[in-house]
Amino acid sequence: MQETIKTNTNKNNSHSQLDHPLAVLFKKHIELICAIISGSLILVAWGLKSELPSTVYISLNIFAFLIGGYAKAKEGITETLKDRTLNVELLMILAAIGSAIIGYWAEGAILIFIFSLSGALETYTMQKSERDLSQLMHLQPDTALRIKDGKEETVTVDQLEIGDYIFIKSGERIAADGTIVKGKTSIDESALTGESIPVEKSIDDDVYTGTMNAGGSLTVKVTTDSSQSFVQKILELVRTAQNEKSPAQQFIEKFENIYVYAVLIFTAIMMVAPPFVVGWSWNETFYRAMILLVVASPCALVASITPATLSSLSNAARKGMLIKSGMHLENLESATAVAFDKTGTLTVGHPEVTDMILSDNQDEKEVLARIVAIEKGSTHPLAEAMIRYAKQTIDTRLIDAVEEMSEITGKGVEATIAGDTWAIGNEKLFEESHQEPWYQSQANNLKEEAKTLVYLTRANEVVAIIALKDEIRQDTIDAIKRFKALGLHPVMLTGDNEKTAEAIAKEVNIDEYVASCMPEDKVTALKKLKEKYKTVIMVGDGINDAPALATANIGVAMGAGTDVALETADIVLIKNKLEKMLDLISLSKRMNRIVKQNIFFSVSVIILLIISNLFQLINLPLGVIGHEGSTILVILNGLRLLK
Repeated sequence: MQETIKTNTNKNNSHSQLDHPLAVLFKKHIELICAIISGSLILVAWGLKSELPSTVYISLNIFAFLIGGYAKAKEGITETLKDRTLNVELLMILAAIGSAIIGYWAEGAILIFIFSLSGALETYTMQKSERDLSQLMHLQPDTALRIKDGKEETVTVDQLEIGDYIFIKSGERIAADGTIVKGKTSIDESALTGESIPVEKSIDDDVYTGTMNAGGSLTVKVTTDSSQSFVQKILELVRTAQNEKSPAQQFIEKFENIYVYAVLIFTAIMMVAPPFVVGWSWNETFYRAMILLVVASPCALVASITPATLSSLSNAARKGMLIKSGMHLENLESATAVAFDKTGTLTVGHPEVTDMILSDNQDEKEVLARIVAIEKGSTHPLAEAMIRYAKQTIDTRLIDAVEEMSEITGKGVEATIAGDTWAIGNEKLFEESHQEPWYQSQANNLKEEAKTLVYLTRANEVVAIIALKDEIRQDTIDAIKRFKALGLHPVMLTGDNEKTAEAIAKEVNIDEYVASCMPEDKVTALKKLKEKYKTVIMVGDGINDAPALATANIGVAMGAGTDVALETADIVLIKNKLEKMLDLISLSKRMNRIVKQNIFFSVSVIILLIISNLFQLINLPLGVIGHEGSTILVILNGLRLLK
């Protein structure tokens, strides 16, 4: 990506004179400006040809050559020296020079003009994509109101440190990623998520740089360094995406190198053979060779993919859908199965305790106290839900968290409290024991209600069962129906037991599910799905599902508040909405359709123009218009994906 996007930490550094708005505008649009000047000179020369001395006429065309062709000639020569391969730019320059040599000054100048105009359109595509992203950087304020030792002070954003407290007034943009410690408000996150409806936020909720405080004033504790803010990570993510090439792009670039050499060889033959084979004059032969050099050039073919891909990536980023590579967007259309994590993907992700069943002679307050002692400090949604439930009965602030505990992988955690061994987790905690199943009938009933069960044991005996329910998202059932309509086979992967998983799958209308999944089980399940369905999408929360996201052909993280989501997944949906996935699949189909249209059209035009030239049916101006016109058309067709 060009240097038009800079990190916030150095945006306040010293500026050069080129930072003047007019200078910046000129630099951004230099190709278009040169193309316009070149076209104007050609128009003047053509309009006054009969009145101008031949030297002036030729001079105007030479200036049109130099001004219009400068950017592309520089690009072609630089890339040739760097990669040691010929390219399309050099073909066009050679064709223009050849035209001038045989006296077709105007035709050569027109070639340069239209070629520079198509180049300006390609540059516009990149800059449009960059503008959509760099606007994120401009969202971050330069300064923040920091509260330190009870006093307020205005500091630059890069002076903020993790742990600082900042005050945000109503109507101000949030200056750093952090957590609300005081206040309640609604936050406009449309700049990041594309969603226009403000989100209600209160104490302990996370807020992100650049979002707008649309309600009351807030005090926020800074949790992330400004150079590592969520906005910065998004920018870095999309920079990478723009630089990575899809398989189709890579193929076209390899094909271009071979094709350019083929065109030069064919042109060399064309410059020698016709006088001996078909009796053309040498002047006609050289003229037809120059036309061939123009019309056989793969400009339109090369431009068939990149503008469309960049437009699609830009479109998705504006709507809160971050794609790490055009390859992933290209491959979405070919997916035939999609696997879903349950919690936070199909469900809201905020479970609540609905029932607590105690064994005989158990004191409810003691049980709740043990749960709080073990789970205090955990960020797991089930742990947080149980602590919220305990607060209704006991004062959890008076209970200290257990300092030493051991994790039983895939089962739960274990700790020693007052000489007794306590454990909390799923059924696997005691699956090998021979306890009296006093809870069995009640547990079965709860499972049939699609509730998740957590078991509390003392000395390996179940003393309490806690039932939690995580509500299905409002859009989940409709989204699953639409996935099926698109021909994608949905599969649910969940850590819940068989009965709970069956109940949830039935509720959301998913026919296939895998229950009691630990992280490695999800990986195994995905490998089997890939064998059966070839291309499989995995949608998860980006934390517990990291191995599964990495295993799938396309990993999609729902909610992008974590580093794992940004690092592991191929696609990140900032808003937890499955309908965004449907939008991406639709975008993938549109992009692939437009790319195929462009390739078919550009190849057809090249073949038609080559045949027409061999039969002497076109002259150089028509060849230039046909070839460069097709290039402009495929670029404009790709730009439709910006909408």
